[in-house]
Amino acid sequence: MDRKKKPVILVCVLILVVALVGVAVHVIMKYVPTRQRMDLNEYYGQVADGQCAIIVGTERLESRGLVSDNKTYIPIDVVDSYINQRYYWDSEGQQVLYATPTQLTSQPAQVDSGSEVWLKDGVVYLSVDYIKQYTDIDAYVYTDPARITIQKQFSGIQTVQVQKDTYVRYQGGIKSPVLTKVSKGDSLIFMQELENWTQVATWDGYIGYIEKSRISVPEDTTLERDFQAEQYNYITMDQKVNMVWHQVMSQEANSTFAEATQNMTGVNVISPTWFAVQDNAGNISNIATADYVAQAHEKGLKIWGLVDNFSENVNTSELLAKTSARQNLISQLVNAAVGAGIDGINVDFEYLKEDVGVHFLEFLRELSIECHKNNLVLSVDNPPPAEYTSHYDRAEQGRVVDYVVIMGYDEHYVGSEEAGSVASLPWVEQGIQDTLAEVPAERVINAMPFYTRLWKTEAGTLSSEAIGMDAAAEVLTTNNAETYWDNTTSQQYGEYEKDNCSYKIWVENADSIAAKVQLAVKYNLAGVSAWKLGFENSGIWQVISDNLAAAQ
Repeated sequence: MDRKKKPVILVCVLILVVALVGVAVHVIMKYVPTRQRMDLNEYYGQVADGQCAIIVGTERLESRGLVSDNKTYIPIDVVDSYINQRYYWDSEGQQVLYATPTQLTSQPAQVDSGSEVWLKDGVVYLSVDYIKQYTDIDAYVYTDPARITIQKQFSGIQTVQVQKDTYVRYQGGIKSPVLTKVSKGDSLIFMQELENWTQVATWDGYIGYIEKSRISVPEDTTLERDFQAEQYNYITMDQKVNMVWHQVMSQEANSTFAEATQNMTGVNVISPTWFAVQDNAGNISNIATADYVAQAHEKGLKIWGLVDNFSENVNTSELLAKTSARQNLISQLVNAAVGAGIDGINVDFEYLKEDVGVHFLEFLRELSIECHKNNLVLSVDNPPPAEYTSHYDRAEQGRVVDYVVIMGYDEHYVGSEEAGSVASLPWVEQGIQDTLAEVPAERVINAMPFYTRLWKTEAGTLSSEAIGMDAAAEVLTTNNAETYWDNTTSQQYGEYEKDNCSYKIWVENADSIAAKVQLAVKYNLAGVSAWKLGFENSGIWQVISDNLAAAQ
């Protein structure tokens, strides 16, 4: 070979080798999975000495726990939000309260670690052992980095089985860094399925992605548990509840019972407005009388005495946030109910601000204990669910009280910007559906209005007054009002002009009430209630009974 050609050939060979190497590198870079491990301090976030990252189920939290004296601690707000909301910080007594169905327990806070409740730098921490005392969880502590993984869901979950040894990666894709290695036969928690990857969680706190081809199809899984939680035993009626509230403004007004109920039929529960919170110390007024109780029981009526928070001297947030005031209120209420010989307590606390929500729930838990000790039915009145009342937490209410009552009225109210129905049927039905998303139907009562509002527009100014059924019928007749059945609201609608004013009214009558009772039947509710005795016409009782009978 020509010596001059050899260098040329050698250069070509080298170029070819470099090209092949480049192709190989490209193939490796594109198609060969990386085994690079992710920096776990980056994954969990930097964890300071004495702290630990917290993973609950399939969620990594930004909050940090503490590790000290061989104990792991979780902030109480994390416990409340993610694990068990019944641990209640009693700032007055510097202790954590926990209400079981039958007793109120307490655990004092200490400023040093080693206790069950650690108050450190103004933050309340609960030991994992204390959490486990009342909560069904699995908790595992790991190092490098320090972290605790908590599993709280053991039914209604989906899992997948690893079919071949592989990796869980930070993101979907073979070039994403490795979080952990998993082996054939391992179980993973299924989260969501992508095109070629599946998001999963490992039982030891990694949340990432695995190749779909390496795992089985998801399957429903229920894990056996040894934990035995104490269960609530509810005091409920054997038949559908047919309740009416009786507004009693003074002790002397109790004498009107016979007259007020003389035409009443079908009702099996009456709720007189006997109790009212008077101050922020939890003292109440009590206008119950033995004669009223005797007459009601003689008519076969159960009595659920109502307690309200309507006094201008009461700041409900301040009242319920103090354990001493809550306990005083509960003691007075239960003693009054037992002393009067009545059958239950109906809590009607309204206009609750967001900051009172946690305290209101604790009040109900503590009141439930004492009511059930004394065989008293506990019911709680709520407005229909809305975003601005989410802090009422009807789901938790439904776990601790016997009946959750929907106040299915005041869709339009005094002060509304426009005239409208007090309780249109679609609005009432939506309130029922939203409540049933949180509370079992067999313990939900839907309350109906025996009143309507007569809306008046004068010189562009809107006002209204609440009137009962007979008064509404008289208004329409006296003023020769034009009326028709409004299919949108399922009510009789009327309007008229008088003295340069225009009037509108959406009437509650036999047909509209029948439609509302039929909703209770449709959704198999515990029953119905009505506000208030004295606003009805005499024929409405049979309408309620006849329609409610369809559910018996």
